[in-house]
Formats: sequence, structure tokens, C-alpha cells
Amino acid sequence: MSGWSLVFIVVIVGIALAFDFTNGLHDAANSVATIVSTRVLSPKQAVIWASFFNFIAFLVFGTGVAKTIGGGLIKIDQVIPLVIFCALIGAIAWNLLTWYLGIPSSSSHSLVGGYLGAAVAKAGFKVVILSGWIKIAIFIVLAPMMGMGLGLILMILTTWVVHKRPLQRINLWSKRMQFVSAALYSLGHGGNDAQKTMGIIAGLLVASGLLKKGSEGIPIPLWIVLSAHCAIAMGTLSGGWRIVKTMGQKIVKLKPIDGFCAETASAISIFTATHLGVPVSTTHVITGAVAGVGTAKNAAAVKWQVTIKIIWAWILTIPCSALCAGLLYEICRLIFK
Repeated sequence: MSGWSLVFIVVIVGIALAFDFTNGLHDAANSVATIVSTRVLSPKQAVIWASFFNFIAFLVFGTGVAKTIGGGLIKIDQVIPLVIFCALIGAIAWNLLTWYLGIPSSSSHSLVGGYLGAAVAKAGFKVVILSGWIKIAIFIVLAPMMGMGLGLILMILTTWVVHKRPLQRINLWSKRMQFVSAALYSLGHGGNDAQKTMGIIAGLLVASGLLKKGSEGIPIPLWIVLSAHCAIAMGTLSGGWRIVKTMGQKIVKLKPIDGFCAETASAISIFTATHLGVPVSTTHVITGAVAGVGTAKNAAAVKWQVTIKIIWAWILTIPCSALCAGLLYEICRLIFK
């Protein structure tokens, strides 16, 4: 490997970790919006709490999602470092645009969309591993539905449990439990989302010949695991306050008991997906859970116009980030031809 190409690989790894940072920045709102909006923690306290659990998630989860991203979506023998570079830039561009607009789109889907667009631009649709994309497509629909269904059920159950109890006692109990639910959600968020960057970095190293693919798929070295979790935790620590407002109050006004139900429902859904090795959108899950909690209280309390706007962002994320990455690849190919 030439010195130039090695430098290029190091630069791409840095960009991947920068994407992971923007993932934490973008999705910080998902981790802290409910606990901030219910005033259980201040914004500063909430992001410290969330970033800590983002980082230690590697102690709980394996690397199933990373292996899906690294070798289960695109045929790795057709991937070159330039594909990964363009995929990351396309994903970061879409993340920053939606962050600026305050739209809680999916960082996960911007990444896989960018990967798809750059890979197809390089070698056509023959590089696509259809089974991996079917899994993602199913969970695009299933993840928010799981969040909504569990949020609805938990809200009904907790409301029944605390029925006729003093409001002051309910709020005190809910605030204490929200510490646990927010921690679980942040743990799940770090466990699923950091693995996507791990998979991209590992795929890059395999494509460049620096890492060998084994019989059990692409190996994920410990340094990749730690650096990815560190990057996403630092991004969460930086916060994403534009999206906090959308998630915390614009969909439905939340109370402490509502926040506990939404976060718990989301955590269960994300833990399940991570166990199955599916790169689920944590944004989709928490949005569905918040809507489910609001529906349990009063369907009319949910601001469906805001929710529909968010859904449109979900629909557009993969094709838009794929288009950005694909166009960038074509431009780079002309420049470096």
C-alpha cells in the first residue's frame, strides 16, 4: 500500500468518527428530549447522563449490527476506499441539513443510504446484498410501530397502576424511574448506532487489505469499538437542542410518567433490534414511542402534522443521502481519473 493511500485510509477513518460524532450530536435529542422536557434534568445534566451510557454500551452489546453494516449490505469485494469516503460525506451532509432544520431524521439511514449510493455509482446494483436491505426495510416500518405499540401499552398499564394515587407522589416516582429509562434508552442508542460506524471502518480496512475477513464475517477490533463509542458519546455531550424541542414538546406535551413510558418502550425495541443484529433507527423508535404515549392519553393531543413532517423526512433520508453520495462519487471519479 502506498503512503498516499495509507494517509487516505486514515483520513476516511477520521471522517467515519466525525460522522459518529454528528450521529451523537443529531440523536442527542432522542436521548435527552423527554427527560429535559419533563424537567427531571437540566439540558447539561441530561447530555452528561446520556453520553456516559452511550459510551459504556460496548460492555453490554456485541458487534452483530457492525457485521451487518460491514459485510451484509454491499459485496465487500466490490468496495474501494473512495466508496466509503463518498458514503460518509453524503451521510454527514444530510445529517447536518436535517439537524439545522430541526428535523429528527435517521442518522442510521443516512449512513446506509450514502453507502448504497456510492457503491451503486461505483459498480451498479449487482453489488447490493438484497437480504440485508430487506431486513432494514422491514424495520423501517416495524421499529416505529414497535415503539408506538409499546409506548401505548406501557402508558395504559402505568396509568392503571397509579390510578387514584396523589399526583405529587406519581410525579416523584416517575422522575426517579425516568433516570433508569433514560439510561436504558441511551445504552440502546449507543449500542446500536455506534456499531454502524464500527461496521463502516471495518469494511474500509477489509477493502484496503488491512484487515482480513474471517469465517464468521468481518472482525471488529477493540480499538474500533472504543473509538466509535467515544465519538458518539462526545457528540451526545455536545447536544442537539433544535431537535430536543421538536421531540420533547412539538409532537405531544410530556409529563414525567409519559417520558418514562416513551423511553422504556424505545429501549425495549432497540435492545431487541440490536440483539438481532439489525441497524434500526433509534430516531424512528423514540418518535413512535412518544406518539404512542400521546395516543394513550388522547389521540387529539398528538400533533399529527409535526409527526407527518417527520415521516416524510424518514422516507426521503435513504434516497437523498444515496443521491448525495452517488453524485459525489461520480465527481471524485472524474477528478481522480
